[in-house]
Amino acid sequence: MAPILKPTKSNIKKAAHALLGGSLIGIPTETVYGLAADAENHKAIARLYQVKARPLNHPIIVHIGSAHQLEKWAIEIPDYALKLANKFWPGPLTLVLKKSMIASDYLTGGQDSIAVRIPNHPAAISLLKEFHNLGGNGIAAPSANKFGEVSPTDARSVVQALGANLRNEIIIDGGMSTIGIESTIINCLSKEPEILRHGAVTSLQILNELGIKVNPQVKNTKLRFSGNLKKHYAPIVRIILDGNPQFGDGYLALSSFNTPEGCIRIASPQDSFDFAKFLYFSFRKADQLGLERLFVKLPQGEGIELAIRDRVLKAAIK
Repeated sequence: MAPILKPTKSNIKKAAHALLGGSLIGIPTETVYGLAADAENHKAIARLYQVKARPLNHPIIVHIGSAHQLEKWAIEIPDYALKLANKFWPGPLTLVLKKSMIASDYLTGGQDSIAVRIPNHPAAISLLKEFHNLGGNGIAAPSANKFGEVSPTDARSVVQALGANLRNEIIIDGGMSTIGIESTIINCLSKEPEILRHGAVTSLQILNELGIKVNPQVKNTKLRFSGNLKKHYAPIVRIILDGNPQFGDGYLALSSFNTPEGCIRIASPQDSFDFAKFLYFSFRKADQLGLERLFVKLPQGEGIELAIRDRVLKAAIK
């Protein structure tokens, strides 16, 4: 089993050196756990794709430790993109920009764009800074699970998700992810930004904070980006959104809703942010219990609720 290490200073240094040497590292972020590789190491990225069984034309988000590194990866950056970065980085916001020369096709899926963000987790930031001190410019870090399956939100779930596909890769244990769903992705290739994937940073939040209007409805686009497939984030258990749960079915809803008689309560989140945090945990728990069906009562709203609905609707497709 891959060793799970606490994020001590010595372990962070060990992980940074391993990354520079071409190894893969399981890392915590505030969104979900990622499987990291040196973004400039073609062989390491090839192994990352292999371990995840990820399609080669599906792009990967590059994580950097400082906004000063953005110009390494992107060119012709719009002013509004810089404002977004200055306000929401470190944080759960990914910007899609025109790629630079070092952003190779194996990162971009052969597209002319690159996705970049700075994660807001102390262990991830420490690792990125240590990696930069060693000469690294960024790490590629998609979620640490098989492609299309449930993203892990704690270190042991990384082992469960990838199992025998891991050799001696280090996994840094940074506790449970505080947000629990993947980052918001903003397309910054046009005059006006548009949301490609919903996350914890919402269009209303961007409008209130910066006065920048972002369409909250994901438009039809030819861009390939993380999470853009119709079916994604899928557990083994069948996700059901409508109908009446029966005896032995799993049930996930806000704590204000009573558990239907005979059902197995998977989680009782207090609010929508709590719901997001425990969403993938609940999917995994339902699978571990061997449930056939999990009824999910979605929270209502136009904030992070949009991201929750996106994940659950895609997970429900069979």
